[in-house]
Amino acid sequence: MVNISERYKLTFFGERTYTVCVKMMVWITWMFTTFAAGLFAILVFQRMTYPFFWEDLIYYLNLRKVGKALKSRMQRGVITYLDSFLYQAKKMPDKAFIVFGGQTLTYQDVDKRSNQFAKVFRTEGGLKKGDIVALLMSNEPDFICVWFGLSKLGCEVAFLNFNIKSKSLLYCFESCGAKSLVVGADLVSSLGEVLPSLKENAIEVWVTDIGCPHEGVNTLLDKVEQASDMTLPDCPRADLMSNFLFIFTSGTTGLPKAARVGHLKAVMCMAFLRLCGARSDDNIYITLPLYHMTASLLGIGGCIQLGATCILKNKFSASQFWKDCVKHNVSVFQYVGELCRYLVNQPVVPEERAHKVRVAAGSGLRADVWREFARRFGKINVREAYGLTEASIGFVNYTNEIGPIGRAGYFNKLNMPFEFLSCDPQTYEPIRTDSGRCVKANKGETGLLVAPVSVMNPFLGYAGNTLQSEKKLLRDVFKEGDLYFNTGDLMLQDHRDFVYFRDRIGDTFRWKGENVATTEVSEILGSLEFLQEVNVYGVTVPGYEGRAGMAAVVLKMDQKLDGKKLYNHLVQSLPAYSWPWFLRIQTSIDVTETFKQQKRKLVQEGFSPEAVQESLYFLDLSQRDYVPLTQSLHDDIVSGKIRL
Repeated sequence: MVNISERYKLTFFGERTYTVCVKMMVWITWMFTTFAAGLFAILVFQRMTYPFFWEDLIYYLNLRKVGKALKSRMQRGVITYLDSFLYQAKKMPDKAFIVFGGQTLTYQDVDKRSNQFAKVFRTEGGLKKGDIVALLMSNEPDFICVWFGLSKLGCEVAFLNFNIKSKSLLYCFESCGAKSLVVGADLVSSLGEVLPSLKENAIEVWVTDIGCPHEGVNTLLDKVEQASDMTLPDCPRADLMSNFLFIFTSGTTGLPKAARVGHLKAVMCMAFLRLCGARSDDNIYITLPLYHMTASLLGIGGCIQLGATCILKNKFSASQFWKDCVKHNVSVFQYVGELCRYLVNQPVVPEERAHKVRVAAGSGLRADVWREFARRFGKINVREAYGLTEASIGFVNYTNEIGPIGRAGYFNKLNMPFEFLSCDPQTYEPIRTDSGRCVKANKGETGLLVAPVSVMNPFLGYAGNTLQSEKKLLRDVFKEGDLYFNTGDLMLQDHRDFVYFRDRIGDTFRWKGENVATTEVSEILGSLEFLQEVNVYGVTVPGYEGRAGMAAVVLKMDQKLDGKKLYNHLVQSLPAYSWPWFLRIQTSIDVTETFKQQKRKLVQEGFSPEAVQESLYFLDLSQRDYVPLTQSLHDDIVSGKIRL
């Protein structure tokens, strides 16, 4: 039985305990509320000052994760691009690697066939490590098998554009130093003109066929079918810092340059599709030419790195694109240049909404096309990017913001350093201080993209062109002795740290003392409902400094040029110095094989009705309209009677 004093103690201590518990609960609640309020304030502040912090951090961590995995593979002897393929062929031999038409080749199939090619090249052609072999083939599985077979011998392969003419083809051999050529069966007829010159230069020619009508051309397939497909016992090992390929810059002006692509650069390219969100179970659709870095290193390389399947197309077809996506269960595709514009301009088909495409990765997608693409084709994650054949500097827009090519925040520069330099508005040379150092461009200003040359960003130069190689280098940029690669591309970093591609030096022109960015003007004009395609460039006009704006345009089907509406649109959207004074109506825009617009011929032909057979128009400010450009009107402009 409890006495009174004990009952008092229990009550007293019970009350005290209760009081302490209440105070603790109040304190904890206060602490939690304070912490939550502080955290909320921090998040609000972060959202206001650094809204893409989490996206930047996550992408940076993904890069670190990919780098760690790459390092782990290298420690196991998987060092080069070819090593990565052999690793996957051993790991998943029966996985479909290349689907081409009705043909499917597994990783093991490609490995064995490339062994056969390698043995024929070694026994019949005497090829060995260090030899340079040019490859002139269309998109087909044997492009990859021949390439890998040559790589197994330690040869350096030069990818040739199958559209180039005889003069450029011979120049390519001269610049890269190739002494052998492998040509596809469908392209051998195009060699008729240059075969004598190739023979004179002792260049051995092979064709991927069982026979050939041209004398002195070696056949491959008859010999390959007889060769063993067993692994070569003595494949030479490659140095990660040595040259792997020669890829010719397509360019829009002049002869192509043979960019050296090292093994390290090739391996880094293989991570691109993974960083864009591709997975090992994806079917990746490649319609771009394999001689281009985008298809061969980013595309095929990306498939290998993931262990994914490549749906390879002989060439891009806008009308068949979505049908192929549905047929082959495509979940990722690559684009470049104007490819997406061609898709947007196609008639509506059921397949464009029935597909399972999840990711579209590439470069050169204009904002106006991007918006229409997103509206029309469903929820596809567009991963617009920027990269170069010659160097490893690059960007990926991993956000949902339409327009930018990437970001330039704190985390982005941790991965790959780069800068935007202020440059002279006339020469586009970097502006230097009195002490000889370059000046960084401010946010919101257009600047020249440069990146320090380093182990992770090497520049191996252009083969056979020391002068052009040296032009790409900037010395003593921020301190004595430093060395930077000059991309030749003008970029703008906005106040949110998004990076926008403005123009390529050579495409930008100057008028009325101002720089005109062709990309910007093209996007503005391209938003008009009656214009399907726009290509902006500058033309010389006697009596004026700089170049006047001119635009080659393609009208949409059943649409007419509305000059007054175009004029009003320019007034609302662009400063007067950016307005195109001349229009050229075309049925189609000339592009390179990687869908980059051609400007050189247009610039040369100018605005003369005698030189141009297509309809020309002139901006008549008095009428606020574009009027037909007659010969007499042209003469009045040239003579100065009509002033611009």
